[in-house]
Amino acid sequence: MAPLIPRLHLLEIDDQPWFPSFLRNLVQDALTLAWNSNTPLQPESPARIAASTLIRQLGSSLSSYTFIDFCAGGGGPTPEMQRAINSHLSAQNKPPVDFILTDLHPNIAAWQKIVKKSPRIMYESQSVDASNAPKYLMERQDGKKVMRLFNLSFHHFDDDMAKHILKDTVNTSHGFAIVELQGRSLSSAISVLMLGVGAVAMAPFVAWKRKSLTIFIFACIIPVLPFVLVFDGLVSCLRTRTPEEVESLLRGCGTDTSSWEMQSGRRKFIWPCGYLHWVICKPIEGS
Repeated sequence: MAPLIPRLHLLEIDDQPWFPSFLRNLVQDALTLAWNSNTPLQPESPARIAASTLIRQLGSSLSSYTFIDFCAGGGGPTPEMQRAINSHLSAQNKPPVDFILTDLHPNIAAWQKIVKKSPRIMYESQSVDASNAPKYLMERQDGKKVMRLFNLSFHHFDDDMAKHILKDTVNTSHGFAIVELQGRSLSSAISVLMLGVGAVAMAPFVAWKRKSLTIFIFACIIPVLPFVLVFDGLVSCLRTRTPEEVESLLRGCGTDTSSWEMQSGRRKFIWPCGYLHWVICKPIEGS
């Protein structure tokens, strides 16, 4: 059922060029923590839910892909998704898969730490435009197919840019997966407010663990971090598309998509009202 609230492409603070890069990195770190958290209200992390969704939807073809994370930010759920998917493939005695982190504004420092811990994850140090992905990245020498990942990022694109990205995806890739932690609903707005409260509550512990006075100052004393998380989170709710809206953009992107089929769904990731929304689209087998 279509949401009652129309999609509004409002501005997010974290997207603005004037927003300090060190604060942007803190926002990305907070979102990464949200992706990977397990709490009494959140018994399974969103990253694990995203991984299990890919495992279920791609089935026996899972190991035939390389997963390229566009708009990877600080890494988000990708390291945990990689672990879950490759653990599943190992148990099935199937070849592992690789993940590649990319972004228009690469976060090299964060990615280097990830790569040191995860041998199946690589990163592209050059800026990557999702609407015009470079051939050397998309044409895999190992013969693997490319599945594009948009983790908490597809809502950032306006309709024109989204169409260009989908056209480039259809022309150069073998599928895409969109995962969002919010939708255009009151329940999503409530879960965003919970994220802000959680950011304040967890800040002293995270600051102590990382020996970072900056985190404590900008989360508790001058609460810029929780404000941006809540403000941008509410805007993200208004920006997020339904599966039907994504499909409409896909079919109107200016290239042949007749062989592409779309699946979608949602799963609760935090009690009582936080839902992970997913869209996976790829060509029909044998087409």
